Amino acid sequence: MEKKKIIVACGGTGGHTFPGLAVAHELARRGHDVVVWASGRAIEGSVMKSWEGPVFSTGARPLGLRNAPANLFSIIRCRREMKRFAPNALLAMGSYSSLPPVLAARARHVPVVLHEANTVPGRAVEWLARYARAVAISFAETAEHLPRRRTVLTGLPVRRELEGQPRFDDVPPGSFCVFVTGGSQGAHRVNELVVQALTLVKADLERRPGSKGLFVIHQTGAADEAEVLRRYTAAGIAARVQAFEREMGRAFATADLVICRAGASTCFELALVGRPAFFIPLPSALRDHQHFNALAFVKKGAADEGAQDALTPRTIANYVLRKIEKPESLAAKAAAMRAAAVPDAAARVADLVEQESL
Repeated sequence: MEKKKIIVACGGTGGHTFPGLAVAHELARRGHDVVVWASGRAIEGSVMKSWEGPVFSTGARPLGLRNAPANLFSIIRCRREMKRFAPNALLAMGSYSSLPPVLAARARHVPVVLHEANTVPGRAVEWLARYARAVAISFAETAEHLPRRRTVLTGLPVRRELEGQPRFDDVPPGSFCVFVTGGSQGAHRVNELVVQALTLVKADLERRPGSKGLFVIHQTGAADEAEVLRRYTAAGIAARVQAFEREMGRAFATADLVICRAGASTCFELALVGRPAFFIPLPSALRDHQHFNALAFVKKGAADEGAQDALTPRTIANYVLRKIEKPESLAAKAAAMRAAAVPDAAARVADLVEQESL
């Protein structure tokens, strides 16, 4: 295919930036001239390090009256840059960071492809879909929420480097390993519940002769790192505690069970590496989308789900103990999780962008 000039607008959170960069890398590998547009907020900094190509800062800010002047300026800024660059297409990955680029593209008659990561579309994608030639979706269920819009099931692009990583060397052989993560920023309530639950698990295992040992990998977020480490140490639990886990591939490879939120990127990363999960969806997630993300994988037999407000340390502990006692159950969930993977999602999205470009 002839070389195209393509903008990939992604940012706001890692859940939008990682997939956007995966597609940007795929398009660049195909020989296209690709520029990544990000909002320029500090939260994107560590994620953007994996992209060596050009980056344009749009200045987009979360939607709301307070940020209206900043977003108006961002639209003007995007229109000027789009006129200068003259792209053949714009791929926008959702969230508030998509709004100024898409409106600028509409003004410049540049074809737009949107991508929605979650089962239930966010407000930005739902509203901007009227300006898009197509909306790439991660879950088949999403099409029901976008009637009269053209949707294409692509899956969610994830970091392929997570695959094939070795296990951590310092995990005692035969230990049951639980990986706990509330996402890159951590999740305080998940941290609280699971630390207490795994302390109960450790105590119960010690009362059972011949039981497996317990090892924990826990990505806590910066605020809880010291306290979580202190509590595991006090309970005598062998643990790798990090505010931000930089070796996610190895963490997944080592884990027998992952306890986590149900953001779309987490769900599809688990599918890529074939790890069973116990999801604790974020209760305040817009339109309860994390619950519906989790439900899609529960229906496939790949995971279980617990409502945060209904869970107690003991119910989580009992769940973990049942999985330790019945490894065949986890093996079946791992197989179902891997069957749900879409390893070529970035290529599918890139194909769609090429098809819709000028």
